Amino acid sequence: MGLRERLEEDLKQAMRARSEVRLSTIRMLRAAVKNREIELRHPLSDEEVLPVIRTQAKQRRESIEAFEKGGRLELAEREREELNLLEGYLPPAPTEEEIARVVAAVIAETEVSGPKAMGAVMKEALHRLGPVADGKQVSAVAKRLLS
Repeated sequence: MGLRERLEEDLKQAMRARSEVRLSTIRMLRAAVKNREIELRHPLSDEEVLPVIRTQAKQRRESIEAFEKGGRLELAEREREELNLLEGYLPPAPTEEEIARVVAAVIAETEVSGPKAMGAVMKEALHRLGPVADGKQVSAVAKRLLS
């Protein structure tokens, strides 16, 4: 079952269970997917849906941070619940050890060093790690290994 079909089924289950947070989160995600389809003018494949989900998850992380700084813990908790639901649709992210292994291999293969090589290393490392890797985490590891 593809991600779009899974979203439809989960929406139906959330309606039956009367789960407000789950229902609103899935509706929001479906709307974001639909907007992206309109933008691209074709139905999205699972590979094209993943970046939409990652974008929504990133927005939730930023909101959690902002709400916690502002002392709005109840809103941060709601965002945390939405983030957990969104992460359920994403494949597992690589561990820091896996990222370090890939970045080290890229550095060794390209025979570069120093901070100036950051762009080339990041591009190749993100390509090898696939769409599930967090760019910030890869950047931190690459910066550490290049310095």
